[in-house]
Amino acid sequence: MDKTIDFIRDKIGNFEPEIGIILGSGLGDFADEFQGKVIPYSEIPEFEASHVEGHKGQLVFAEVCGKKTVMMQGRYHFYEGYSLATVTYPVKVMKKLGVKILIITNAAGAVTKEYTPGDLMFITDHINFMGTNPLIGRNDDTLGTRFPDMSEVYSKELIEKAENIAKKLNIKYQKGIYVATTGPSYETPAEIRMFSLLGANAVGMSTVPEAIVANYCGLKVLGISCLTNYAAGTTNNPLNHQEVIDTANKVKENFKNLLIELIEKVY
Repeated sequence: MDKTIDFIRDKIGNFEPEIGIILGSGLGDFADEFQGKVIPYSEIPEFEASHVEGHKGQLVFAEVCGKKTVMMQGRYHFYEGYSLATVTYPVKVMKKLGVKILIITNAAGAVTKEYTPGDLMFITDHINFMGTNPLIGRNDDTLGTRFPDMSEVYSKELIEKAENIAKKLNIKYQKGIYVATTGPSYETPAEIRMFSLLGANAVGMSTVPEAIVANYCGLKVLGISCLTNYAAGTTNNPLNHQEVIDTANKVKENFKNLLIELIEKVY
C-alpha cells in the first residue's frame, strides 16, 4: 500500500481527492469531460489491468464543480480471475488518499419488470451472491474493524440527495436492491426468478465487493445502477454485452448531468 500511495502522490502532488467515483461499463466517458491527471492502472504498483470492453483502465484526478475527485475509468471484475482483494484494492487506496465519499456505478439487468432499460436505479441495499467476501483474510486495523456493521451500506442521506436532483432534472429513476453474481455468464431465467423472490430489483457482476470494503473503511457510499437490459427470462430476447454498452451510451447525458450536480451538492 505504501508503495502504491507514494507513487500516486508523486504524480498528483498536493491534490487530495475528497470524492471517489467508480465508472462502470459504458459510463467511463464521464471522466473525459474534465481536465486532470491521468494515470493508467498498468503504471501503478500493485494495480492490475482491466480487460473488459467499456473499461479504459485508468485513474483520473480532476476537479469537478470545485470538488477534488478521483475517478476509476473501469474496474476489475471477479470473473476476470482477480481475487476480491485485488478487485477492492483501489477502494482502500482511495481511503488512504483522503476520499470520504464513494460513488459506485454499474450497468445492470432489470429483474423487476416495471423497471426498464435506460432507468437509473439508486441502490438501497444489496445481496452478495458471489459466494465469498472481500474482507476474508487478516484484518488491517488501520482501515476498519474486523466485524463491520452492514446495516446501512448505502447512505440514505446520499440517496435522498440523488433523488431530489433526479426529480429536478426530470430524470427517470428507481430505487432498489442489487444482487451481485460472479459472472461472466449471464444469469438463467430460473436464477432471475429466484432473485426476484429474494427481493432483488437488479442484477450485475460488480459493486457489492467495493461497497462492502468502502463501508468497512468508513466511506459514505452511493450506488447507481444504469439498467441496460432486462434480465434473463423477463423477455424472450437473448442477452449480450453490446446491448449493455449501447444502452449506457443512450443514457450517458442524463447520467452526466445527475453526477455533476450530485458532486456539486454532496457536501
